[in-house]
Amino acid sequence: MQDISILFNVIIILLMLFNTFVFQIGLVAILLERFRALLILSALYLTFSIILHSWLMNLRWLNTNRFIWTDGLQVLFIVQRVGSVLYYYFYKRTTEYLGDPRLYEDSPWLREFFVRARQ
Repeated sequence: MQDISILFNVIIILLMLFNTFVFQIGLVAILLERFRALLILSALYLTFSIILHSWLMNLRWLNTNRFIWTDGLQVLFIVQRVGSVLYYYFYKRTTEYLGDPRLYEDSPWLREFFVRARQ
């Protein structure tokens, strides 16, 4: 269930990015530059979560009477939890930044960037 929620969060962020004026006029490089960290962290967090949950289910499926906790599983658990803190920080920061009205309307800074990109 958590993995599906992460996937839906990524889809929502991508839809919000596609809805900006910056994306609609073709300056995708600006958006990728500003939101690269979130997109990379989202992919990593989703990957680590899927691996962790698959590994846990595999260990519990084979032996339901004991709780098995291997060293590799513990390392993956810690990496996934640290990644989750970073993921949620960048996700919150991105949603706040996407609330900026300058991304949804024509503005002087956008025109200057557009002129520089065409040269």
